This record gives sequence, structure tokens and C-alpha cells, in this order.
Amino acid sequence: MSGLKIISADQRMAEQGGIKGVIFGLAKIGKTSLLWTLDPASTLFVDLEAGGLSVQGWGGDSIAVRDWDSARNIACFLGGPNPARRPDQTYSQAHYDYVLKEYGDPAAMGKYQTIFVDSITVASRLALQWAKGQPEAFSERTGKPDMRGAYGLLGQEMIGWVTQLQHIGSRNVWFVGLLDEKRDDFNRSYYEPQIEGSKTGLELPGIVDEVVTMTELKPEGENAQPYRAFICSRPNPWGYPAGDRSGKLDQVEAPHLGRLMDKIRDGRRPATADYTYNIQ
Repeated sequence: MSGLKIISADQRMAEQGGIKGVIFGLAKIGKTSLLWTLDPASTLFVDLEAGGLSVQGWGGDSIAVRDWDSARNIACFLGGPNPARRPDQTYSQAHYDYVLKEYGDPAAMGKYQTIFVDSITVASRLALQWAKGQPEAFSERTGKPDMRGAYGLLGQEMIGWVTQLQHIGSRNVWFVGLLDEKRDDFNRSYYEPQIEGSKTGLELPGIVDEVVTMTELKPEGENAQPYRAFICSRPNPWGYPAGDRSGKLDQVEAPHLGRLMDKIRDGRRPATADYTYNIQ
């Protein structure tokens, strides 16, 4: 028997795990253009949007994804088999064997250190379109479409897909997605991710390491010019979704994804004594 494998603190700290995160922002704020802040030689652009005008001329490799089956196959190819899955399930060893026949040697992916997925919003639309055609989306009694079944399947599919990509150990994986500004019953503004169904948006912050909102800030002052920024933690004055598991980021950071990852890897965590949880 091999016994229980315990990883020491030194081993754990020596491991260079990838950073997993999501960046939300209003339309046309420049989310896709963040590719220009990444090393093209080591970045793979997973393009679900077919809107590459903003990165035309960017020198990195890309994969075009136009349907949900392709999205799942690519996630399996990049993430490898999940031993917890049954042979008839996606991301199982059987699924991985199938995609190896389709895509070839996974060693070709070894040069990529960052996977940039644009966007999780479109991924959810593809998943919903797929889910609507599955048996679970129809009533067993009447045979008519059952949207509750479709959305239930959508939630399972999206969480499985995000988790599969999140488990790519040594690589960075960043999703980008649209952010919606909405009004509550008291006409107060609030923000939420534009993702089909509610399950993914609710669970996503607990899956990834970093939740960032890319926005335009308008400083006070007659001659002050608005500027784009990353909002990296909450609570924040604007109510944007954000969260920093690394503990190394300021609430407002420059909108440069390459430098943001450098700071997460090499920055200083607050001392233990600096962690406070004041509830007032």
C-alpha cells in the first residue's frame, strides 16, 4: 500500500500553480483587447465570439469554437481526463481518448501558459442551445419543451465545463464575460454577469481564484479624465462583482492582465496580523 500522500508546506509552496480567473465588463470596454497585454508566444486564444477585429494583428494562436460539443471537447483535451467521471460522461477517460483521436498529441499544447477564453457569455448561449435539444428539455408526460429541464441541464453543463478548465493545473485560465447593469424595485443600480441561467453566475466566484471587473472610472474634478481600471475586491464603492483569493491585489489595478498575473505570483501577501474581519 502506498499510504496517504501528505504534501508538505515546502512542496506546496514550490508548486507553481496556474491562476484561474474571470473578467467581467460592459460591452466594448476592451476585454478582448487584454490579449495585447499577454505574451503571444505562450497564450492560446479560445474564441467563441468570432469578434476578433480588436485583436487583428495579435501574434498568438487561436481556436475557433462555434458549438457546445466543440467547447466540451476542447476543455477535455486541455484538461485531461477526470477520474471521477463515469465512462459515459463528458471529461471521462473515454471522452479523453476520443478527443485524442480527433485532435492529436496533447504535447502540442505544452507551449501555452495562458488560456484566454472569450467569452463565458457566449459559451452559456451555446450550452443553452444544446440543452434545449436534449431529452431532459422535454416533458416525459406530454413530450412538450420543458424550459426548467433545459436550464437545469444548462447549469450542470456550464459548471462542469468551467471546472474542467479550472483544473488545468500549471496553466493560467482566464474567462471574460459581459456585465449587465440592472435596476432593482427601488430603482437602485446593481451589476450581475450576463450568463444564461442563474447557477453559473452564482457558483463561478467560488470556482475561480480571481473575479475582476473591468470598468471606466470617472475621478472627481473639472478637468479629470475618465480611465479604465480593474476592480479586484469587494465591498467596493461601485458595487462591482470582484474577489481576490491571492490577497495581493489592490482594490483598483491597472487594466493590464500580464502585470496583474505578475503581481499575483510575485507580490507580497498581507501579514497575518493585518487580516481583520471588522463587522460594524
